[in-house]
Amino acid sequence: MRSPTTRSKTLLPAAGLSLAVASVLGAVPAVAAPLQDPYGTWTAQVENDAVSTLKGTSDQYYTSGLRLGWTSGTDNQPPAISNLNHLIWGDGMQRIALGLQQSIFTPRDTQSRAIVPGDRPYAGVLLATVNLLSDTDLSRSVAGIQAGVMGSYAGGYQVQNGFHSIIGDTPNLGWRHQLPNQPILQIQAGRIWRLPLVTRYGISADVLPEADGAAGDFRTYGQLGGTLRVGQGLDSDFGTPRISPGMDGTDAYKATRQFVWYGFAGADGQAVAYDATLQGSTFRDREPHVSKVWDVGEFEAGAALIFHGVRVSYTQTWQTQEFQHAKSGLFNFGSLALSAKF
Repeated sequence: MRSPTTRSKTLLPAAGLSLAVASVLGAVPAVAAPLQDPYGTWTAQVENDAVSTLKGTSDQYYTSGLRLGWTSGTDNQPPAISNLNHLIWGDGMQRIALGLQQSIFTPRDTQSRAIVPGDRPYAGVLLATVNLLSDTDLSRSVAGIQAGVMGSYAGGYQVQNGFHSIIGDTPNLGWRHQLPNQPILQIQAGRIWRLPLVTRYGISADVLPEADGAAGDFRTYGQLGGTLRVGQGLDSDFGTPRISPGMDGTDAYKATRQFVWYGFAGADGQAVAYDATLQGSTFRDREPHVSKVWDVGEFEAGAALIFHGVRVSYTQTWQTQEFQHAKSGLFNFGSLALSAKF
């Protein structure tokens, strides 16, 4: 049995992780700013394990993610926000991004009414996000904060079983054992570099190295990864969006040609210091929990299109086990995002 004091000590060594990432990355010199983009961007995104390349992985572990986001046009923030962005990242083309996301986690055995020892707990997480973005021609830097709730107030039970009722699917029976309510506060920071490789016959290739991290009472981790892309108009964005955590190109884009397309493949590694959805509430001890795995890897592949100001992207993610005794092997889920400018 773990004590609240032990959990607090687990968080402390990584509590300044995102600020450290921002400090180190902010020291890297910036280059010229890209083209201005006066239009805001709205994004709707869904992630689900039912969109799966392996049979039998639906409705378990990370089973659903929903997100709605808005990203401003460039360099039109209030002076206080602009000054803070410059303080963190230095020179660059600025945006602010706001979002609301819900993530739902369930055990492998969703038809048991009792707690299954060694299986992932039921958990819902609802977060509001504020991010500051700073772009140069060859980099995108992001720093922000997430605040919300984990537990019944996040609405995981209502969304999942309500949707099952609509489509005539079997409800998940163990939601009464979901992790209890607790407030969530996270800080996060990261940078993506865009490094052109080659252009032949109008087709280009580039690579997107990425370093980021987060700290708080939801998930404290550091991440390194990279993505290889092949297509046309690669300088229109910095990759496809993801519901955090994971490699996230963010919602911001500006098409540099009439029709933009690319396919991509990438991988990342995460060092996880704390995960409340696995280890249980920060403030309570007698509740369902499993032992996290500190090193988590992901492999991604997908495609994106931008046409008439609308971007559509699909990402398939394969993920190594997040906790000890997980039985799914490589867990996988799909992510579909639709963005439009207004």
